[in-house]
Amino acid sequence: MLDEDWEVVKSFFPKNWRKLAKSRHALKGLRKDKDPEQLLRALLIHLGCGHSLRETSVRVYHSGISELSDVALLKRLRKSKDWLHSLCVSLLRESGKPEKRIRGRELRLFDSSLIKEQGPTGSFWRIHYSMRVPSLRCDFFKLTPAKGKGNGDTFVQYPINSGDYIIADRGYSQAQGIHYISLENGYVCVRVNQQSLKVNDLEGNPFSLLPKLESTLKKMGTIGKWNVLVPGKNGTSVSGRICAIRKSIEATRKAQKKTRNRASKNGEKLNTDTLLFAKYIILFTTFPEEDFSAEDVLEGYRFRWQIELIFKRFKQLAQLGHLPKKDPVSVEAWLYGKLFVAILTQRIIDYANSFSPWGYDMERISN
Repeated sequence: MLDEDWEVVKSFFPKNWRKLAKSRHALKGLRKDKDPEQLLRALLIHLGCGHSLRETSVRVYHSGISELSDVALLKRLRKSKDWLHSLCVSLLRESGKPEKRIRGRELRLFDSSLIKEQGPTGSFWRIHYSMRVPSLRCDFFKLTPAKGKGNGDTFVQYPINSGDYIIADRGYSQAQGIHYISLENGYVCVRVNQQSLKVNDLEGNPFSLLPKLESTLKKMGTIGKWNVLVPGKNGTSVSGRICAIRKSIEATRKAQKKTRNRASKNGEKLNTDTLLFAKYIILFTTFPEEDFSAEDVLEGYRFRWQIELIFKRFKQLAQLGHLPKKDPVSVEAWLYGKLFVAILTQRIIDYANSFSPWGYDMERISN
């Protein structure tokens, strides 16, 4: 059954996966076990199953897959970094995920995930990472303890280059981080958390967002925009726009249900305004208005939505396995490997909705 299941999983790999192994030099230096299939199978046992390098080495040896030691497997993981990245990109292309740039710009997606070291006394870490889209190139990662001052989700964790276009979810909806990006001459688009991000109108008075939304966006798909200021310390402010769109009735129902469930789980009293805010997608952005209309801004954030399932799957998988914390190249390869497993998993799940009764696609298997 192990070999049979592997054939099914392998059928979902990108068509050029073997050629990519050679062109990305993943097999360079190997004296034996030069088959890319054997190497990728061993790496996936480590990355997807959460086994340590030593346990993976033992498992692949007794399964007849490979004779790589744990040290050799770590070296091979490092050399497979570019191969794993290319597998991610190829898999997304074949899955029909969007590759377009927004107004010709490549975007940076910021996110983080909690990782627990193996064992009952394993420590929790938070990995902060930046992924460029559409290239899916990881351009930054950082490990911090999961708890403690300054270790949470904040833009301050990341280096910002002049001209960067950054997209992040509501966990980064903080004035401090927005000011940090502005000082570094970057641009930001972030989902608004109305509880943590306070904005003013152009006269410096508190901006009443909910009445604007309720009076302006009365129908599904209607878009609104308002120029606002994000106040900071020492009387400084960052100017930008609120861009919002009204959700469909079904999307609103799901969002409100999720909000109620979260409040019930945490034992919190649900504010009526919170349910009203759930009707909308609300963004704050400093993307230049002359280059990015409100529709462009929302489309840019929608770009994130379209790979959100992959990121969620990545977060689930990132909690499995041993993170090589001391070697930057290994961490980057580990990230790409986890991302590949996430994209592959999502692809299989998507296809499962139309699986044939015998459990696989004959055309895929034959190829």
